[in-house]
Amino acid sequence: MIIGLTIILLLVLLLPFTKFVERNLEVFLFIMGVLSVLVSQVMDWELIKEALLHPINITIAVLVAGLLFRWFKTPIEKGILGMSNAIPYRLFIALLVIVLGLLSSLITAIVAAVILVSVISVLKLDRKSEIRLVILACYAIGMGAVLTPIGEPLSTIVVGSLNESFLYLLKLVGVYVIPGVIVFGVLAALMIKPKGKLAKNANQTHNEKQTNDESLSEQESYLEIIVRSLKIYIFVMALTFLGAGFQPFIEKFLLDLSPLALYWINMISAVLDNATLAAAEISPAMSEPTIKAILLGLLISGGMLIPGNIPNIIAAGKLKITSLQYAKFAFPVGLIAMAAYFVVILITG
Repeated sequence: MIIGLTIILLLVLLLPFTKFVERNLEVFLFIMGVLSVLVSQVMDWELIKEALLHPINITIAVLVAGLLFRWFKTPIEKGILGMSNAIPYRLFIALLVIVLGLLSSLITAIVAAVILVSVISVLKLDRKSEIRLVILACYAIGMGAVLTPIGEPLSTIVVGSLNESFLYLLKLVGVYVIPGVIVFGVLAALMIKPKGKLAKNANQTHNEKQTNDESLSEQESYLEIIVRSLKIYIFVMALTFLGAGFQPFIEKFLLDLSPLALYWINMISAVLDNATLAAAEISPAMSEPTIKAILLGLLISGGMLIPGNIPNIIAAGKLKITSLQYAKFAFPVGLIAMAAYFVVILITG
């Protein structure tokens, strides 16, 4: 069983970088997820029901947001363009990342990701800047969403399993997460070229009209919105199966390790559902420093690859960012962040 799961894990890590799997990523992960639960012999009706029900809320949120942005595309675009021209562009980029990162704990990581995609679509950035902004913002959203139980499944599971209050995670990791969100915002301001901003000159009105005409011509069809929502459904279903399938693997190799070792090993949450890992690893018997180390490892590494977190999946899917394009920038950023937080954890205990 362990050999089989190890092979599946390697396939999930490596094959998404090939063109064929990249074009059929949702189906590939679904197949890998089903294989993992078959190898682990954990396939039952309860798991199937969970896999069918778990993606529904996320899928509905993506579908509704997609429809709303289609119906109100022009006023939304005008508002975003107006804001980007009303304040310094780099400040606008920094605030976009920071505000979405912090608000994600209240509006959910899913809604924050959908807003991010809408804003980026309007800004008309060059491709390199677009990918970098998506990645830095997804890191911020993924981290910020943990501050309350409604932000993402990981925080819901942790607060529930520990039987703690609504503000428990804010008190536990807020001092680490909030500065991290701000740092990602500052990095975005420094690394994103303001190529897409409309110039403030006599031709601005003409440029705005031209931009709006281009946007309308690129408007998504209802079929595209529905297909994207279905892809999200399959993706989350696949992650549910993967998480359940790798449960025996986690229990055998991870649960008895030290918190600092788990911090680094939790980089596997780049491809596995971090909420599942949190459910398997975190116990009420653990000390707060241990819980803190495990959580930070899960939060940061979740941004390294597309399957690691829902915001990554939504943004990369909508903006057609490939796994390789994403990993080229996100993985080294994640490693640097992991190293920096590791030093902080060692210092603060």
